[in-house]
Amino acid sequence: MAATGILRDHPRSSWVRMRTLVMLRWIAVAGQTGAVLVALYGFGLRLELGPISVAIGLSVLGNLLSTFLYPGTKRLTEREATLMLFFDIMQLGLLLFLTGGLDNPFALLLLAPVTIAATFLHLRSAVLLGLSAVALISIMAEYNLPVFRPDGEVLQLPALFHLGFWSALVIGVAFLGLYARQVTSEMNAMGDALLATQLALEREQKLTDLGGVVAAAAHELGTPLATIKLVSAELVADAAGDPDLLEDLLLIRAQADRCRDILQSMGRAGKNDNLLRSAPLEAVVREAAEPHLDRGKAIAFYLAPNDTGEGGQPSILRRPEIIHGLRNLVQNGVDFAKGGVDIESGWTANSITVRITDDGPGFTQSSLSRIGDPFIRGRRANAGRETRPGYEGMGLGLFIAKTLLERSGARLVFANSSSKLGGKGGALVIVEWPRAVVEAPPAGARGPLGANLPIGA
Repeated sequence: MAATGILRDHPRSSWVRMRTLVMLRWIAVAGQTGAVLVALYGFGLRLELGPISVAIGLSVLGNLLSTFLYPGTKRLTEREATLMLFFDIMQLGLLLFLTGGLDNPFALLLLAPVTIAATFLHLRSAVLLGLSAVALISIMAEYNLPVFRPDGEVLQLPALFHLGFWSALVIGVAFLGLYARQVTSEMNAMGDALLATQLALEREQKLTDLGGVVAAAAHELGTPLATIKLVSAELVADAAGDPDLLEDLLLIRAQADRCRDILQSMGRAGKNDNLLRSAPLEAVVREAAEPHLDRGKAIAFYLAPNDTGEGGQPSILRRPEIIHGLRNLVQNGVDFAKGGVDIESGWTANSITVRITDDGPGFTQSSLSRIGDPFIRGRRANAGRETRPGYEGMGLGLFIAKTLLERSGARLVFANSSSKLGGKGGALVIVEWPRAVVEAPPAGARGPLGANLPIGA
């Protein structure tokens, strides 16, 4: 989570290298030079070659200065990137002014710097560059140096086409800028959220692995500790006449008991040895909800099998993504609940279901269709502030839960439960897995458990 916050606060302009914009400018210089040469020698158009050469030379000079003054790996600051793109817009505007203004079809290239700016600059800088491009387009529509054909006739568009081209460019600046910014923002947000999801899963996996080490240690050391205690008890009986030896033996026995107690307390968190790679459905759900049991909200657990022909409660795999995903959903319910949360576990012949309902305000209708997207508000804003002062619920927790649970094969449904139909009147989340995906193999089909292997083996 913290890493994601850092990513989102980090200026994205500093992710762009100087070399990238310099390379794009060299391509533009090559294209501008080629277009001028084709116009002069291919079509025989009359151009102001001296001023045009100066305009192109400005780009060459800017590139040379950037190359020699800064290393190619330099990351641009917001100000530096804005100035570089502003220079490109002004240089292109000058070149278009010298070659017919909007009568030059290459005026369309003014959209490129604006689109690039919209993808990685802050909104204020992107808007400033967009307005600069619109101002240039409007100026060139009225003021420019005409281009002459070989016979001396001015090369220009009809007035109606001229107006249409100006309108298309202005609309293109606004539309392409907004479109590029929206798409890029969503991609960046999704990238940050997926990174947070990966970090959360890795953390849960490490905790699970650590729990496995502790559980294995408690299991493996249980026998030698019991042996030490047994032998020390026999030696205590034999050393009744030697107070000093008796004291030492009693100390050994007390320390053995202490080691046993420590391992038992540590082993409570570790449940990933070979014997406990799976657990009954209710046990896994309780484990996921355990961190939120003492937060002042009542959490009630229910079993609701949907048929009676499949035997007892199924055992499911204790996968980290399942536990962490359910834990996030329970946390969301506890955060917004007024009094309590109900967690109902059910199963049929083909599916396993967990239903989480709370008695809070529920999801807003406008957010229901967007739940699972990162960085959005998932509940009513006022209710969120009352139950969690300062809470800015941007949907990242639900996104992580949804992503992890879907990775485990689950299908999620978000809705509001109706108190008239027996619900709690708050939010309702249904998680459903195909039974074959998460159910653990029957005990008889697993074969011998074998020794606990090292982590990563």
